[in-house]
Amino acid sequence: MWTCRVQGLTEKSRAMKLLPDNIKVLYFASDCVEPYVEIITVKDTKRRLSLCSSEDSEAEEPEYHEDVDNILPVLSDHSHLMDDHHLERLVVQMPPRTQGYPWHLAYSTAVHGSSLKTLYRNMAGLDSPVLLVIKDMQKKVFGAFCSDPFRVSKYCYGTGETFLFSFNPDFQSYRWSGENSYFVSGNMESLQIGGGGGGFGLWLDADLYHGSSFSCPTFHNAPLSTQEDFIVQDLEVWTVQN
Repeated sequence: MWTCRVQGLTEKSRAMKLLPDNIKVLYFASDCVEPYVEIITVKDTKRRLSLCSSEDSEAEEPEYHEDVDNILPVLSDHSHLMDDHHLERLVVQMPPRTQGYPWHLAYSTAVHGSSLKTLYRNMAGLDSPVLLVIKDMQKKVFGAFCSDPFRVSKYCYGTGETFLFSFNPDFQSYRWSGENSYFVSGNMESLQIGGGGGGFGLWLDADLYHGSSFSCPTFHNAPLSTQEDFIVQDLEVWTVQN
């Protein structure tokens, strides 16, 4: 199979006319099948890429382009921590499998109180990526996108889709370095994202009140908060459900 950009003839002028950039023509041929032509759009190719297995997506770092539909995700509830500015930066960093689906508020300290136990309970039964967003007492917004919902686990879980981010106020994202696979781990006392060095990329206590953020080998990130130890003002967890 090979791909090329082709030209078409207009009926009246017989002049050559370039096809739009978002159209590609695929030519298929084999010894036992008649050749045929399939015309697809760029959007179709991205949709097909999103069907790749998670194993394949980990083998090669995915490319995220800022032209992904140029559509902000639809939120099921009002966010106290994110506006369009935040969503525009975050949506292009997320894997293709999340594009086009609504985001549901699974947990919020403003609604559910401050309890890691409640957060785990609200995640029970889910099987979808989650977006953790935090605002500290210094009004800094940061958090993590995780490939799996938060849960209590003896071992680390997650995939290379997981990343950390912060708005300082400029947006910064920190993707998987490949150095280790300490993506997410959790128990009833704390939630940890990233690790392998002297501290976690993001750590929260059982009351979701005290937290910390250190540089870690998993993401090679800078500390997300203004100070390495911070106090949580508000926290939200959003989940993609198709």
